[in-house]
Amino acid sequence: MTYETAIAALADPTRRCIVERLRGGPLPVSALADGLPVSRPAVSQHLRVLSGAGLLQVTPHGTRRYYGLAPGGVDELRAWLDAMWDDALAAFAAEARLEARRREKERPR
Repeated sequence: MTYETAIAALADPTRRCIVERLRGGPLPVSALADGLPVSRPAVSQHLRVLSGAGLLQVTPHGTRRYYGLAPGGVDELRAWLDAMWDDALAAFAAEARLEARRREKERPR
C-alpha cells in the first residue's frame, strides 16, 4: 500500500465513516451498513476498496466476515504526514530564527 492509495480510499466520506466505526473494533457488514445512507452492497464495495488499500483486515467467523482496521494499515500514510509535519515545523523554526535575527539588528544599542 502507498500513502496515495490510502488517501484515495479515505477520500470518500462513506469510507471515512466506516473507518470511524471500526475504531471501536471489528464489525460485520450488517453492523457497518446500519444507518449509512448507502445500500448494503454499496457498503461491501466500499469495504473492498478499503481492504484493497491495506486499511482493513477481514476475519471469517462462521458465515459472517468481520472487518477491522489493519494494524499498520496506515503506516505509510502516517510516515508521509509525519514528514510533511516535520517539513512544516522546520520551515517555521527557520522563519522564527530569521525573525529573531531581524529584531536583533533593529534593536537599539
